[in-house]
Amino acid sequence: MTYDITAIRAAFPALDSHVAFFDGPGGTQTPGPVIDAVAAAMAAPLSNRGILTRGERNADRIVTGARAALGDLLGTPPGGLVFGRSATQLTYDLARTLAKTWEPGDEVVVTRLDHDANIRPWVQAAAAAGAVVRWADFDPATGELTEEDVAAVLTRRTRLVAVTAASNLIGTRPPVARIAGAVHAAGALLHVDGVHHTAHALVDLEALGADTYVCSAYKFLGPHLGVLAGSPELLAQLRPDKLLPSSDAVPERFELGTLPYELLAGAEAAVDFLAGLASGGGGGTRRERIARSLAALEGHEEVLRTRIEAGLAALPGLTVHSRAADRTPTLLMTFEGRDAADAYRFLAERDVAAPAASFYALEASRRLGLGDTGGLRVGLAPYNDTQDVDRLLAGLAAFLGA
Repeated sequence: MTYDITAIRAAFPALDSHVAFFDGPGGTQTPGPVIDAVAAAMAAPLSNRGILTRGERNADRIVTGARAALGDLLGTPPGGLVFGRSATQLTYDLARTLAKTWEPGDEVVVTRLDHDANIRPWVQAAAAAGAVVRWADFDPATGELTEEDVAAVLTRRTRLVAVTAASNLIGTRPPVARIAGAVHAAGALLHVDGVHHTAHALVDLEALGADTYVCSAYKFLGPHLGVLAGSPELLAQLRPDKLLPSSDAVPERFELGTLPYELLAGAEAAVDFLAGLASGGGGGTRRERIARSLAALEGHEEVLRTRIEAGLAALPGLTVHSRAADRTPTLLMTFEGRDAADAYRFLAERDVAAPAASFYALEASRRLGLGDTGGLRVGLAPYNDTQDVDRLLAGLAAFLGA
């Protein structure tokens, strides 16, 4: 099994720009097969889902195909997959729906490590229901969020815990499966933000212990589309707000209006592209090919991350805030006496894309002592190579005068 980075890079038209992209955590570049799938869906006859006309059948085939593909990616039944505009929108919808079952005095747990999209929807839904919000903290020195940190704020009134599978700011991957054990022992539900995690490792919802899980296709080479996964049995118990004539079936009852069929076609193509990242690994089911490919991707990204970290260690006046033992290839850094935004602009002038901000992880940025400003974030994606890394390191060295 090999990871042919040259062949992989050839599939991305955006790389013809000669930009070194380290902004993958905010959204990846798009490979040709995904672009082609979106265009093909829009070029073919397309109507609302049905079985009579060609357009109706095309729409139904696209939806069915996308649910099957995302089910293979996440290790979950297709009938438990809900599509929406974004992970943020889907989390808000889920929070409002679950809050209908909460009573004053019930409790909801959020963490300081999370993206605000996995904090604010729950905080606001709790306020509307009269529920209490409890905060699980992480260690800013290590970047670690442990199961003990979460267990410390669980009570018999806890109804839901929201936690990230990987921090989009510093890459920390909390022990979600162990956290799930504590959450379920307390009789609560676990909602997992997998937006950053899904792009870097094989997801298995049953192994994670997540009752619900969200991700975004554009973070793993697909189009701008949100995905919510949950057990069909759990989803069947929930009553979201919906139009009277719209389907009450699961998962359709959670999907507002007509689905973006062309984006669903692109999402299926993205999963198929991910499944083909590793060459020489043989056949098997799509799920098996995804597992092999993501293992190969993790190995590739680990080599590049190690190369970046070694280069950063040699630069003066630079602090790396990504320190957890288990983390994605995502590094947040700040500069002594220098503004991270200046480094962002300096690198951009050299066609190296590495943005600076808090990236909506406000609570985490503040806990790290970085306020709302954050730092410079470097994140790897499947198309990055050693030349990209060397250009990044050379640019940072020039910025620092090293």
